[in-house]
Amino acid sequence: MTNKVLFCATVDYHFKAFHLPVLQWFKEQGWEVHIAAKGKIDLPFTDKKFDIPIQRSPFKKENIAAYSQLKKLLEEHRYNLVHCHTPMGGVLTRLAAKNARKQGSKIIYTAHGFHFCKGSSLANWLIYYPIEKLLAEHTDCLITINKEDYELAANRRFNAGAIKHIHGVGIDTERFKPAEPIKKNELRLKYGYRKEQLLLFYAAEFNANKNQQLLIRAMANVKEAVPDAKLLLAGEGRLQDECKKLAKEFNVERNIDFLGYRKDIAELLPMCDIAVASSLREGLPVNVMEAMACGLPVIATKNRGHSELIEDKLTGFIDVHTPELMAKKIIHLHQNEIDLKKMSEASVKKISSFSINRIIMELAEVYQSYFPEVDHAKREHNRAYI
Repeated sequence: MTNKVLFCATVDYHFKAFHLPVLQWFKEQGWEVHIAAKGKIDLPFTDKKFDIPIQRSPFKKENIAAYSQLKKLLEEHRYNLVHCHTPMGGVLTRLAAKNARKQGSKIIYTAHGFHFCKGSSLANWLIYYPIEKLLAEHTDCLITINKEDYELAANRRFNAGAIKHIHGVGIDTERFKPAEPIKKNELRLKYGYRKEQLLLFYAAEFNANKNQQLLIRAMANVKEAVPDAKLLLAGEGRLQDECKKLAKEFNVERNIDFLGYRKDIAELLPMCDIAVASSLREGLPVNVMEAMACGLPVIATKNRGHSELIEDKLTGFIDVHTPELMAKKIIHLHQNEIDLKKMSEASVKKISSFSINRIIMELAEVYQSYFPEVDHAKREHNRAYI
């Protein structure tokens, strides 16, 4: 009888963005792969997909219907393995899977960054901490993607069957990689930038957490030392128009390009010089990993996700929490080519531990601990990836 796995998350795009290699891995092992999430996009490596009305907010009434649908789905299909992601995807799936777990289903939850952490609001601790601790008791394996979350779960005795630390969701280092000087100049010409121009990059949704305002204010100081410097901001969101107004207010609208939603990040990053990251809270940011894989030093605010990736003065600068300090570090790297080159090389070396090949192997070890029969196939698969 074919083994079946169910992957759950709040929205289906989560799998398209982060987990296609894992879906492919299961198909190559001969498993039947199902997806449960809100949305109607087509996903490869998927046998069945269920549109479940999961909402991000825990207070939405649609989540009651989502819970009922998940419970029915789990009872009908009797999955060997259920792997859930995202806060509400994780909450509803584990609640719905209580009976399935008693009947032998293994339940895995990947926390992509607890909403409670050092520096989080009291409200986040009061709402999310007790939920995650309680649901750990209904989890065979809790996977964390940064060391701070791993230590928090372990030290506060989250009673999951096992607690594991895995290096994120993985970066395709064949796609995201540094460009040779000739290729870098070709990309700049293609996108309308000059060879010697200082280019900074940040890809993120425009929301309060991503904090693009810090970068916009920093550009006012950068402009004084490097008049033609450009900050490229990729992404969309409800605060985008507000950020455009702020750029005009600080008279740096000519120094900032608002790129909108982009599918060509793998081309944009290698033509740039420095990545910047201003978010207040991160689990393990893919945008930073992609930048580092492309050989960019990163200048960033300090949070658990940034701290996991960026080594201060080695792969960039961290704890850059004011516009003035951000600008100072940007100007320093622009004026010190040796430091820029050393940090570029260190970034590429550092991110090798976060490659998709490494993540597939780490996840395979977790899956194999519950299903030993995939061991031989796992080894064959890893040789193919490496």
